[in-house]
Amino acid sequence: MEIILKQDMSNLGYKDELIKVKDGYANNYLIPQGYAMAATSSNKKIVAENLKQRSFKEDKVRKDAESLVALYSKIEGLKIGAKAGENGKIFGSVNAIQIADAIKTQFELEVDRRKIVLGDSIKTIGTYKATILVYKDIKSEISFDVVAE
Repeated sequence: MEIILKQDMSNLGYKDELIKVKDGYANNYLIPQGYAMAATSSNKKIVAENLKQRSFKEDKVRKDAESLVALYSKIEGLKIGAKAGENGKIFGSVNAIQIADAIKTQFELEVDRRKIVLGDSIKTIGTYKATILVYKDIKSEISFDVVAE
């Protein structure tokens, strides 16, 4: 029996994918649980139209994400102040919240702190790199300096 999946299922397929399964598996489990629908001609047309609209929206979101990457690439000379001892060791550590606040105050750009990924914990003064996850596989890398206050 041919079915169209309504959501991603491990070892079976991805959302809106047309697959063949045994009749009993489709009629007794996948369709009643709401994981799939029968692949009738009208359902196939609906899914095809949804995929077309989703790809159009996806292209728009990707273009917006690429423009954000262009904005983030202009971030240079970002400085984050931290209290430090004489040997250059910071009291505490620098985190994504501080980086997002510094970008907002110095460059007037809004960056979600949950999208900022740091490699290791930052506990000394120096130059570091962080990655901003913009959209799925689109990322932007920024460098910043941690300075003593």
